[in-house]
Amino acid sequence: MAEEARFITKKEVFKGEEIEAIYRVARQPVDNQDEIDLSQSADPMARMGQGFCPAFNQRTYEAAPGIICHQDVEVVMRDGCKIYTDLFLPKNLTEKIPCIVSWSWFGKRPGDGMSEWQIMGVPPHTVSKLAKFESSDPAYWCYQGYAVANVDVRGAGHSEGDVHMFTHQDREDGYDFVEWLAQQEWCNGKIGMTGNSGVAMHQWGIAAECPPHLTCIAPWECTTDLYADSLFEGGIPALSFNEFIAAQVTGLGGVDDQVAMARKYPFRNGYWNDKVAEFDKVRIPVYQTAGWSHFHLPGSSRAYIRCKSRLKWFRAHRDFEWPDTYSPENLEDLKRFYDRYLKDIHNGWEMTPKVRIDVMDVMDHDFQSRRPENEWPLKRTEYRKYYLDAANMTMQDEPVAVESSVSYVGETAEDGYIDRVEFDMEFKEDTELTGYMWLRLWVEADGHDDMDMFVNIQKADSQGNWLPWTTLNEPHPGAWGKMRVSRRELWPEEMAKYKFKGKPYWPVQAQLKEEKLKPGEIVPVDIAIVPSSRFWHKGQKLRIQIAGNYIREGWFEPLSWDTDNHGKHIIHTGGKYDSWLQVPFIPPKFETDGHQYR
Repeated sequence: MAEEARFITKKEVFKGEEIEAIYRVARQPVDNQDEIDLSQSADPMARMGQGFCPAFNQRTYEAAPGIICHQDVEVVMRDGCKIYTDLFLPKNLTEKIPCIVSWSWFGKRPGDGMSEWQIMGVPPHTVSKLAKFESSDPAYWCYQGYAVANVDVRGAGHSEGDVHMFTHQDREDGYDFVEWLAQQEWCNGKIGMTGNSGVAMHQWGIAAECPPHLTCIAPWECTTDLYADSLFEGGIPALSFNEFIAAQVTGLGGVDDQVAMARKYPFRNGYWNDKVAEFDKVRIPVYQTAGWSHFHLPGSSRAYIRCKSRLKWFRAHRDFEWPDTYSPENLEDLKRFYDRYLKDIHNGWEMTPKVRIDVMDVMDHDFQSRRPENEWPLKRTEYRKYYLDAANMTMQDEPVAVESSVSYVGETAEDGYIDRVEFDMEFKEDTELTGYMWLRLWVEADGHDDMDMFVNIQKADSQGNWLPWTTLNEPHPGAWGKMRVSRRELWPEEMAKYKFKGKPYWPVQAQLKEEKLKPGEIVPVDIAIVPSSRFWHKGQKLRIQIAGNYIREGWFEPLSWDTDNHGKHIIHTGGKYDSWLQVPFIPPKFETDGHQYR
């Protein structure tokens, strides 16, 4: 039986607001692990090495032919806290070299406990046992003339203190570590950061602190607002995944327990705002990626848009984050970026298109791959509205005159009741939609005072058959949005950061209070749909799928939502209830003699 979590609390100041913070007591390191085969564990994150903590063992040894590891090196932060890192360097250095930092609470040496090191979507032995989870592999980068620092951040592994997840303390520690690294005798004074997912999420906050020797970052997919992107996306609590993550952390102290804090502070406050980086302070070169299929998507896009660096690149792809990270093509691409800014090699990197996007079609086929663009979102976007008509479950180009409504059961459907509704519209011409969508619905709750709504934007053939795209060989439900209706109030100041020709193109919820529904009350809600890029051939259909639960089966991540649905959800359309979907229509770059050039 799993040990029950224990907690400690302390008063801390976040964004000028004194708040009682809750820390979960971390899973304790066990130093007598001679050889633990984590690949046989029932815990998927254990199989990927997250949270594993081998014995403390300060030494220098040859970790692989030609690669030296200085293990468990002590680094002292400005407040005296000691953290530990493993430094991997090429053997027999003759010149000073740059260093790539992997900064996270994931175990910095998972290979010590793995008989086989494999992550999903990546063939066995692709990544060496020297690599930290979701990070750069020393067995690649050291052979390219780089050092790699795998760090156990404050509170992780044998590092002192408590784990601070994406807070000001974490950012200050990152600053101190970067500046310490730059002073090492083997270092050329240029430091980069890399990694995907959790390892990418720290980079924006540390870069915003502007450590003088942090030269560039490559956050490959990252949630950048934990509150809005993860714990309360659309206002619906989603705590299980983050509880799962916190339970993996191994360390000597406590772990910033974001789930306990979400229960205690369910609305935005200084604690949550402290976890959002000040993107406009980042002026160094950035290589940001985003995957159309994963929950890091809105955060990755947000960071790129808001960053003020003149030297920034964005690549949006259809693959899952792990195979994208370790593919040979992408490793070479990242090497060119690092060679340019960490080694000052003039290799033509600046000619790389600022934006490259995969325009998805169906299953694992793309209409276009890595299509070059100059900006994100695209300047040639034409925002169009399609109006929902519940009378025939279609969408129209013009406002619908006649009022009508359709309903579905908010909770698990009984026999004879539907648990979702779908609105279809057939395209009369080849159509590309790339960018942000906005769904406005007029809704009513029958039998309850709230509604949790899950939306998918899908593609269907001319007969109405669903045409998914695939990720890790699983059918993806489509570009998504979520909404807890009691949290429908918008945040105009934040929406002003997402404008096109003076008008906002993406709704942002304030999440400062709740407004429950009264019996018979009909209200408008504005649902943010994550950005995407997809092509519809003439005759294919755009579909809006709406339900009271997230529709997906067979996915490996333990995602779930704490919904509050009872009775029926009613969607009103037509007349004064102008429910619509705003889409980012992308015209061809050039058209002649009946041919379109995209």
